[in-house]
Amino acid sequence: MAEKIVPQSVQSAPEPVQVPVDESHILATYANFCRVTGTPEELIVDFGLNKQVTGTSPETIQLTQRIIVNFFTAKRLAYALQMAVARHEQAFGMLETDVQRRVIQQQAAKS
Repeated sequence: MAEKIVPQSVQSAPEPVQVPVDESHILATYANFCRVTGTPEELIVDFGLNKQVTGTSPETIQLTQRIIVNFFTAKRLAYALQMAVARHEQAFGMLETDVQRRVIQQQAAKS
């Protein structure tokens, strides 16, 4: 009797490797502003706090954190963020990033 050959794509995927992490020196900082720049080799993401409520005054935004990653890590991060936002929206509803639309929706909900 011949042995059945199963293509590798059909075989079960290996379990993900659990990478140990040390969170003992982690610092948490709140940011509601980010700026993305980069070079051909790296992506640079700066985070800061925008204190302007109305956005009418030209107050300087103080940047507090800079994360520099290569584009392979950036792509994995983009995928992880996309999945996290999708799970959040599935549980709590769509997130509206346009402030004007959000205000209109909140006013309509109050009526």
